[in-house]
Amino acid sequence: MASTAARSRRSVNVWPGYVDALATLLLAVVFLLTVFVVGQFFLSQELTGRDATLVKLNRQIADLTDLLALERSNRRSQEDEVRSLRTTLAGVEAERDQAKSQAEAATVSQGAAGALDKQLEAERGATKRALSQVDLLNEQISAMRRQLAALEDALAASETRDRESQVRIAELGSRLNVALAQKVQELARYRSDFFGRLRQILGNRPDIRVVGDRFVLQSEVLFPGGSATLKPEAGPELDRIAGAIADLARQIPADLPWVLRVDGHTDARPINTSQFPSNWALSAARAIAVVQYLAGKGIPPQHLLAGAFGEFQPLDAGTTEEAYAKNRRIEMKLTER
Repeated sequence: MASTAARSRRSVNVWPGYVDALATLLLAVVFLLTVFVVGQFFLSQELTGRDATLVKLNRQIADLTDLLALERSNRRSQEDEVRSLRTTLAGVEAERDQAKSQAEAATVSQGAAGALDKQLEAERGATKRALSQVDLLNEQISAMRRQLAALEDALAASETRDRESQVRIAELGSRLNVALAQKVQELARYRSDFFGRLRQILGNRPDIRVVGDRFVLQSEVLFPGGSATLKPEAGPELDRIAGAIADLARQIPADLPWVLRVDGHTDARPINTSQFPSNWALSAARAIAVVQYLAGKGIPPQHLLAGAFGEFQPLDAGTTEEAYAKNRRIEMKLTER
């Protein structure tokens, strides 16, 4: 019983707490409602003030619009007045110009007679001067006709002399051709004698032969491989050739322009040394060495000519040692200067 009574007392004492909580909650709700109402009041006041400002601004815009329309109307009126004034001014200027023209016409009509008289006198003077010029031109034309006749006579004489000159030139050309042909035949005869003499001197050696109108010596007869220095044993061969050339030089007339052309040739294998950067340089050096040797033996230098062809004029296009040996050569040719 005692425990039951105690539980009853504890359950009765809980309600005041609930009541306090509900009262506190109610106060909070009332406070929030109060804040909301106050906020709504101030917000409505603010909106009311803004509406009043907006209405005021709209009234100002309307006033400005009216003023702008009035200003535009005034400007159009002023423009109309300006156009009217310009029209009036143009009319006044036209009347002024017309009056001025009438005044000038009156002045011109008064002096027209005197001006016409002066003009007539001027025309008469111009006519006289023109007649004088016509007479002068007629005299000049006559003189020019006489000069033209003289020029035609001179031209005819010049054409006659020109035809005679052409005939003489043709005759001289024919004579020159005949003389050249004789010189060529004479040189060919000396060339034949020269080659015949060389054949007798050098004999039938396989390394020295005649190819066409050229006398061919293999390079090995005169030079070591890759060198432009004459071999010691090349001296006797060149001495015999120099002797034959010297004998021939004494027989050839002085008016016959001849040269002994010495051409150097190499094979196709390239050379590139400090002394001979190419086959062309080697062939040139060998031809010059032969020419200098012959000049040293008394052959007149003005009758000697050195040429170089490198590997570009082969006798044999093959790539064998025999073909290479055949292409390494010195050629001598008696020809015109």
